[in-house]
Amino acid sequence: MSTIKWGILATGGIAASFTEDLKPLPDAEVVAVGSRSIASAQAFADRYGIPRAHGTWAELAADPEVDIVYVATPHSAHYDAVTTCLNAGKAVLCEKPFTLDRARAAELVELARERGLFLMEAMWMRCNPAIRRLVELVREGVLGPVNTVHADFGISVDVGPDHRLRDPALGGGALLDLGVYPVSFAHLLLGAPERVQSWARLTPEGVDENTGMLLGYADGAVAMLSCGITTHSPVTASVSGPLGRIELPHLFFRPEAFTLYRTDGEPETFQVPFDGNGMNHEAVEAMRCLREGLLESPLVPWESTLEVMGILDEVRAQAGVRFPGE
Repeated sequence: MSTIKWGILATGGIAASFTEDLKPLPDAEVVAVGSRSIASAQAFADRYGIPRAHGTWAELAADPEVDIVYVATPHSAHYDAVTTCLNAGKAVLCEKPFTLDRARAAELVELARERGLFLMEAMWMRCNPAIRRLVELVREGVLGPVNTVHADFGISVDVGPDHRLRDPALGGGALLDLGVYPVSFAHLLLGAPERVQSWARLTPEGVDENTGMLLGYADGAVAMLSCGITTHSPVTASVSGPLGRIELPHLFFRPEAFTLYRTDGEPETFQVPFDGNGMNHEAVEAMRCLREGLLESPLVPWESTLEVMGILDEVRAQAGVRFPGE
């Protein structure tokens, strides 16, 4: 597989960003795009010089030239889109959050396992070079045992009740759209918590608009996390231990640098710049896994995806957020 041929499922902003990041990769080629509307698919294809446009997800999944499909729909449609692709024999890189809940995520993982197909959540933060370097340093013991993780992701948006961020039918709310990043960051460093405590203020539609989470671990470590769609927060993160702390700047989930503050030394800033939007790293990882015949990525393993979805389920349950059909 000298060149990996991609299909893009959906035509929104995140699909555009991902496609832009694929274009410079010498071993990647975008050969098809699919949408529920042939007009939308064709417009996207014309914009990016993609050879084929399909008016249904099934047609894209059946395209014999496609090696792997990038699913970029709203998260409420992830389950159906990924199921369609896996059943057609296609490997899948699916946007985060993987699904609306852990149960459906587990079904997709099992289907991929049964079909012997690669499947990965597009949690691009975990593939970011600076994040990977941070994890290396933590595992080398530069902080000592991790005791505390902080992370937040809040934006202030003025949208009506019909917007996807406020629509329960589309998996609306801050938690799944934004909170998945702080939760995933904490999980990357501390694993699955022993206890989850949370509080949220809900919109009139019943989705969370301002949410705080406290994750507790058996060894005494804690993660203090927040997300919101009504607050312009720092969107920063830090991880601390007895020997120091590491701070990530604004937009912590796609950093190009971070700073290590040692208790017994001068601060040290690690510069790890990247090109493009930062989504190219997850594409490179997915292609590496395909070439090596892996079903899951060690950077974004199935177990981590499922455990994060389980945390999100618990937070939603405590907040009283219910999606249609639950």
